[in-house]
Amino acid sequence: MCRRWPRLQARAPAVLARCHRPRADHDLTDRLWRFSQTRICSRALAESVAARRNLAAPGPRAWLARLAAGLVLLLAVPQAGAEAPDYPSLRDEMVRRVELMARITGSSIGISELDARVLDAMRSVPRHLFVPAPLRGLAYNSHPLPLGHDQNLASPYLVALMTHLAELKRGDVVYETGTGAGYHAAVLSKLVARVYSVEVVEPLARQAAENLSALKVANAHTRHGDGYYGWAAKGPFDAIIIKEAVDHLPVPLVNQLKPGGRMVVPLSNGGEGQYLTVVRKRPDGSLSRTRVLPVIFSPLQGGERT
Repeated sequence: MCRRWPRLQARAPAVLARCHRPRADHDLTDRLWRFSQTRICSRALAESVAARRNLAAPGPRAWLARLAAGLVLLLAVPQAGAEAPDYPSLRDEMVRRVELMARITGSSIGISELDARVLDAMRSVPRHLFVPAPLRGLAYNSHPLPLGHDQNLASPYLVALMTHLAELKRGDVVYETGTGAGYHAAVLSKLVARVYSVEVVEPLARQAAENLSALKVANAHTRHGDGYYGWAAKGPFDAIIIKEAVDHLPVPLVNQLKPGGRMVVPLSNGGEGQYLTVVRKRPDGSLSRTRVLPVIFSPLQGGERT
């Protein structure tokens, strides 16, 4: 572990996503988890984080946030005469880091090894084609990336973990909210029979459809809409992955989950913060809930809830 980490952590809170600390101090696990959630991926995003932390006023912390954002943007811009990136090798390295994160966090969450099929799928999907062109040089790093419209592409570890928790089988039909640019849908398409994904931001929904079509992904289907209400005409679903925070389980999605199905969802509970949670639907329709780890997700967007 870098000896400078505690000092950097103390001096640069704007470089770290806001995150509730686990009840137990897991030391390196906790610090690495915070690092994996770094959101300082663009100048606009850095300033947004700084503003939320009341760091927008001039001062050492605000200056550090702007400097970090500038460095990230500089690294993301291809230099003149630079060789084309070796994307397959970058994907392999990304997966190795995901495996390392799983081993490190394993003692905390009880999952030290991820489904090999999930990792193989992530090796095969060109993540760089799902991010804005200026950020493609960062596509295989360990942090989230901004997609525009105040939406982010989740970190590779979180994509892998949520997919692993869904316990997917080849013949499954899966529903997801928050399509974004379509990356997670493309990963899921390698693992199951059909994927149905809904995105509330119309330009992103169009972009996702274009990205998946360009890659000839025939078994992943997207549409613009409010993900809270699911896609009843295509259900019921073997697994549902909700990629935004909710403070209750959406009744339409519970109803569209098959008995024996799994729902992976960032679920908040009063003042305890958000926890990535696995919900299982028993044959009698009752639900079990298992907390996995604390997370920070944006709220599920859409219209009024009934």
